Amino acid sequence: MTTAFEPITIGATTAANRVFMAPMTRNRATLDGLATDMMVEYYTQRSDAGLIITEGIQPSPVGQGYISTPGLHSGEQVAAWRPVTDAVHAAGSAIFAQIMHAGRIGHPFLTGLTPVAPSAVKAPGHCFTAEGPVDNIAPRELTDEEILQTIEDHVAAARNAIEAGFDGVEIHGANGYLLQQFLSDNVNLRTDRWGGSVENRVRFPVEVVKAVGAAIGADRVGLRISPGNNDLDIVENNPAELYTTLLNALSDPPLAYVHMRETKDDRDLTRKMRAAWSGRFVLNPLYDVDAPHKALTEVLGDGIADAVAFARPFLANQGLIARIKTEGPYNTADPKSFYGGGAEGYTDYPAAASA
Repeated sequence: MTTAFEPITIGATTAANRVFMAPMTRNRATLDGLATDMMVEYYTQRSDAGLIITEGIQPSPVGQGYISTPGLHSGEQVAAWRPVTDAVHAAGSAIFAQIMHAGRIGHPFLTGLTPVAPSAVKAPGHCFTAEGPVDNIAPRELTDEEILQTIEDHVAAARNAIEAGFDGVEIHGANGYLLQQFLSDNVNLRTDRWGGSVENRVRFPVEVVKAVGAAIGADRVGLRISPGNNDLDIVENNPAELYTTLLNALSDPPLAYVHMRETKDDRDLTRKMRAAWSGRFVLNPLYDVDAPHKALTEVLGDGIADAVAFARPFLANQGLIARIKTEGPYNTADPKSFYGGGAEGYTDYPAAASA
């Protein structure tokens, strides 16, 4: 496990260690998508991570899927992120902005806009708004012209991220949001160049990632994937073929990294993704949240990934790296405070020295 604490170069960025903070939606931004002072404190507290990947940040108003999530599509939003990136850098960590377009997840009560998707297929469940939970609605199918504009929205948000002081961006292609909606068999029902065959279904994610890489440098771009993930009613009938095709299409120029979230107890699929990607591979594994040191030993020791990303362990633990080195003790994350609220369950978890 000692390799976990060694520096690693990921594209244009050097991380102080190989334990990364995975992106987590926390819903503590303002209603108009501005990062807050409390968010500065939250990220600074977790700056022992080699790399922090932020919560999902919408690249456009229609890309917002949840209440009080931050954006990177206005000058005010860019300025609001600068204290976060300055503080994280001062504390010794690198930080990437995760750009997340929620696609069919969202509601006019949030944005005044109808959510968009590859096809007009309604998501199950509810959307949480200032008026309370409301049923999801059928999204509007994107036109070809709107797809191209959505790619440009990702590019603009990536440029804004660099202006805000981020070291790079991670494109969110996982967890049932827009890019994975294009990859899916059940949400993408298109018969044009953006749907149908595997090669056509990977086209939109490939074009987004390549356009962002051309704008800010591919070595400052990561991609998050979650092969076989059924979140938000996504269906992928052959994830190994689908994601191998995707990764092969993105091999040149090389990205900073690919970040895979394991969502099933299927390490064989993970190994196939690792084999399909010759660059830096980051794994957010299925693991015992009470013992992240065990996951580090398994993943890094077996060479499954170059770095390991943790979510809940970073959420609940200031000084996680120190805790891992001593194999605990660890705080337990409180699910009641995951989404929205104030400092409780956000910035008030005990630091390592007082645990």
